[in-house]
Amino acid sequence: RSARSQSDIEASLTLLNRQPQSAMLCAGVTIFSFLVLGSAPIQAQAGAVERRGALRATNASAEAAEAFRREVKAAADEALGCGEPVSFKHLEEIEGQLLPIYRTLPKNGHGRLERRSLRYLAYRYFHQKSALVVRGFEPVRPVNESHWGAAEILSEQVPSYVESVLESAHAQEHGFDLHDATQLVATLDRLIFDSETALLERVYALQNKPPQRPLAEAGLKQILEAYMAIWMAGDDVLPLLNRPTQLEKVFPHWQQIVKFAHGQMMALNFQRAHNPKTKSNGNSALSSRYSFEDVHTVVGGITKSFAHFWESECQMMKEKLVSADKHQTGRVPLSQFYGKTLNDAEWRFGESESYLRDLGALDETSWLGKQVIIPNYIQGASNCIVAASHYSVCCVNECDPIMRDIEFAVGQPMAETAELLALVGNMTTMKSLDDEVAVKLDSSLVTQLETIAAANGGVVPIHGRLFAQWLHYVFPHDCPFPHKSGTASQLSPNQYGDGYLAQESEMAAHTKEEVQFIGMEKEELHWMSQWSEEEELIASYEGLINKNSSSQLGRLACLLLFVAAAVFGVVGFGRKGAEKDFTLPSFNGKAHYV
Repeated sequence: RSARSQSDIEASLTLLNRQPQSAMLCAGVTIFSFLVLGSAPIQAQAGAVERRGALRATNASAEAAEAFRREVKAAADEALGCGEPVSFKHLEEIEGQLLPIYRTLPKNGHGRLERRSLRYLAYRYFHQKSALVVRGFEPVRPVNESHWGAAEILSEQVPSYVESVLESAHAQEHGFDLHDATQLVATLDRLIFDSETALLERVYALQNKPPQRPLAEAGLKQILEAYMAIWMAGDDVLPLLNRPTQLEKVFPHWQQIVKFAHGQMMALNFQRAHNPKTKSNGNSALSSRYSFEDVHTVVGGITKSFAHFWESECQMMKEKLVSADKHQTGRVPLSQFYGKTLNDAEWRFGESESYLRDLGALDETSWLGKQVIIPNYIQGASNCIVAASHYSVCCVNECDPIMRDIEFAVGQPMAETAELLALVGNMTTMKSLDDEVAVKLDSSLVTQLETIAAANGGVVPIHGRLFAQWLHYVFPHDCPFPHKSGTASQLSPNQYGDGYLAQESEMAAHTKEEVQFIGMEKEELHWMSQWSEEEELIASYEGLINKNSSSQLGRLACLLLFVAAAVFGVVGFGRKGAEKDFTLPSFNGKAHYV
């Protein structure tokens, strides 16, 4: 591949030369604190626990509303360099992770991102790092160029708040650059970390431990175990605190969860041992006592790393479903899905038909009957182990590494079909957890990709819905089927309500409807019946598509002129020129990745 373009180099250096603009941003923080948050309605939530963290639902009291505004402003101050700044190293790390995606997102006429692309970039960052889905940034949420999406709780106004601050410095620049995206992510990162403060304080109170008093190791373990239980299950678990036997009945693998939390404590011990000069709340870093700030650091690490700890559970669910997918379509008949619950005593697969449909995990287009789409189910909100009111901790998206490889190789918003076929054709996919096989691109998949390109001036927008749909059929166990925005939801079981679980009678009825298709070939199943020609682009590609079409027309005109010249004897085929062989111009304008 060619070296990075000058624009990419300039983008990666933006953090080094923004001091004058930072002053404008800081001024904007105070102004927009009033304009955006000052007039925001505060929605009351019955029974909600008051949280001092920034990304949270607040109650209707003026005191809580003011605390929320202060915390959002403080987090934005840090990220935008107005207060105690986020470390330059952390900003560099964020930028480094964003850059490969940023390079492949379509830019507007000013070379900047539209707001939908900015939101997508933030979503990808948190899902890659910690499998976190921040409320207000879900990809299924409808959004347009002038609206982030309907705000259901006050915490969802944080994206608009940060965006407004950034726009104050870009009134004449019309969009967002890599630096802006980095600041947005840094702000949200800090807000997520701060959001656990109130829960931690509540746990201290429940355990009768004053936050000002340092804890011994035994006390810290007690706090962490109570924190994990409430963080994962909410107030329903309060009667079971400090009763390990009962907690083991409620939580699958409770002892492993406790060991994970203790491991985060040991990580802090290691960090303090290697930084002996560090002090916390007046205590030596080598002390065996832990301040509230120390414990906050531990629970912040839990939030960021818990999804990777829990991934083995996600893989176990996936393995059970994949084993039932005999034709490798990425789908399991609903009858077999429920059969595992009724016949195999499997507790995981009990979502109701209506809830599966709402999650976008149900394919109802096949003559085989209703089928559960494996990656959509695994990625669904029902399998998010933590569903806080401001973010969820979900299963790792196994399609993301595939997209990262494509983004790194292509390096721009659009790619030619030959390049994508060569790139994806060299990848492998997991037929099962122990069986990795080469990707098979049959004629129907090649044709579908060519059709997508034909509708876009001969190239494929790699962040479009149709390409994501194509990837789903290439990697049916890893890449979710992409529904149109607004047609699927991210409602947790508690948010969905009482109907999220199927009744045993409902499951039994579906198991009787099973269609036998043993011995049939994959193609006979019409396994791509859910394919839809509806495109949905993350931003406008009009300029890029027109540019590519003009380039192809130019090459075609050159070819026609050359043929005409050959007919009239001006040039001859196969004739040597003065310095080099003269050959027909190629329509493959880009080198292929192998």
